[in-house]
Amino acid sequence: MSFLVLDKLTKAYGDLNAVSDVSLSVEKGEFVSLLGPSGCGKTTTLQMIAGFIDVTRGRISLDGKDITHVRPNKRGLGVVFQSYALFPHMTVAQNVGFGLEMRGVGKAECAERIRETLSLVRLDAFAARYPRELSGGQRQRVAIARALVIKPPVLLLDEPMSNLDAKLREEMQFELRGIQRKVGTTTVMVTHDQSEALSISDRVVVMEAGRVTQVDSPYRAYERPENRFVSQFIGKANMLAGKVTEARHNEVHVDLGHQLTGIACIEAGTVWREGDTVTLCIRPEKLHLCKVGTGRLSATVTSRFFLGSQWLYRLDTAIGEVLVCSQNEGTEPVAEGETVGIDWHRDAVRVIQEASHG
Repeated sequence: MSFLVLDKLTKAYGDLNAVSDVSLSVEKGEFVSLLGPSGCGKTTTLQMIAGFIDVTRGRISLDGKDITHVRPNKRGLGVVFQSYALFPHMTVAQNVGFGLEMRGVGKAECAERIRETLSLVRLDAFAARYPRELSGGQRQRVAIARALVIKPPVLLLDEPMSNLDAKLREEMQFELRGIQRKVGTTTVMVTHDQSEALSISDRVVVMEAGRVTQVDSPYRAYERPENRFVSQFIGKANMLAGKVTEARHNEVHVDLGHQLTGIACIEAGTVWREGDTVTLCIRPEKLHLCKVGTGRLSATVTSRFFLGSQWLYRLDTAIGEVLVCSQNEGTEPVAEGETVGIDWHRDAVRVIQEASHG
């Protein structure tokens, strides 16, 4: 049996469902991220798990016990808010130990657990400081320590790194994952940041309009998106519409117009027929530039963007605008206005949507 189970969880406000029939099973020790745009229902789902929002329909169980209507303070879950919610008049040690005091833990045990937890988040030397004397990253680690010190069965994280600058945010992602692996606490995190979810999660739960769209490993969610929303929300994608001209046991041929045929590998059990209207998804980094006349498409570079390790090109082609992402190899990039060829391998193409299936 899974450790944390959401069974058709629904939250309605009048006639509007903020969350609709969300079902999810989280294994003990797993790190799962609820990923989606603002208003998709991910935070509402997290708050129902925490007990801060009442459930309209559905069930939440933890380690085999129904906690759907259990009060928040009786669930024993650790929560880290977006604002960290530290007490400004308390020291770091006092903030971390607050939950232990509320639970009546003895002074000696309390002091030892505070020391161990501050060591875990590398804040041993900051125990006597106040939140105002800490950096954003340090305050975040205090909030994590305060949630972990009570040894919760589940750690809930609500956009915990949204207040940090880009560099510190990246550093803290790896630090958070390292802490979670060391402690082994089952963790559910809410985020709208795709790179954050992909880099530190065991699985991502992509949500759209209050519903779960795809639950998968970060790699499969990126490489094998199940629909248009997932393919475009997680990373960039070129979406090419066309009609099936031929379908074999492991590949499909699609007429993209302008005498261009797209060939995509298809997974076992997928059936396409001649005349089906489909959409092909190709990630920008799966395309490569080549000499004119040697690729599948000719294109003109309309703009280029330097991303440090990569160049992102926007190109005008006969089938519309196409994005290509190339590694920066220290050579002169392709100039704006230059005509080039574009090519790709069939394994780079994903059939992600069926507009009509006759």
